[in-house]
Amino acid sequence: MSTTGTTAHVTVKSPDHMRELGRRLAGLLRPGDLVLLTGELGAGKTTLTRGLGEGMGVRGAVTSPTFVIARVHPPLSGGPALVHVDAYRLGGGLEEMEDLDLDVSLPESVVVVEWGEGKVEELSEDRLHVVIARAVGADAAPGGAQDAAPGAVRAAADGDEVADGDDVREVTVTGVGPRWADADLTALRTP
Repeated sequence: MSTTGTTAHVTVKSPDHMRELGRRLAGLLRPGDLVLLTGELGAGKTTLTRGLGEGMGVRGAVTSPTFVIARVHPPLSGGPALVHVDAYRLGGGLEEMEDLDLDVSLPESVVVVEWGEGKVEELSEDRLHVVIARAVGADAAPGGAQDAAPGAVRAAADGDEVADGDDVREVTVTGVGPRWADADLTALRTP
């Protein structure tokens, strides 16, 4: 039986702010933490993870691991490695992910799984679930998504895809399990 800890809601207005949220989130993480990222294509999952990598001080550019499934970013000094996984193309649950040896990596690393909801929760009873959603009413703003062709996306400067005119995101971070039961997630809110 898993318990739900605290929840933080953060409004993110640009890709740069999403990276900053990732840097703040990195300050809360420690070896053994599992972070699940949920959001539509172009929501900012990789941008958030890029900020995590910056905040954790890991080696290598954090890019989408879509075609390699997982990338390991070793620490530049003393901290944990960042294991960045993209489970989008993995149809099965944990059994399909066993080849990645995430259970072996988890105790000494921070494991971040994009599209991991419903696939990797069994790795740890303690995890952070980060849901990134387009802000309600964002498409009604001048220059919003209604001005773009249906389904249009552009590449943001940092390489993550973002729907045109649609940079505002509502991010919900929820701690699950005893590790996060009393965690103070207020540090994630913009100062």
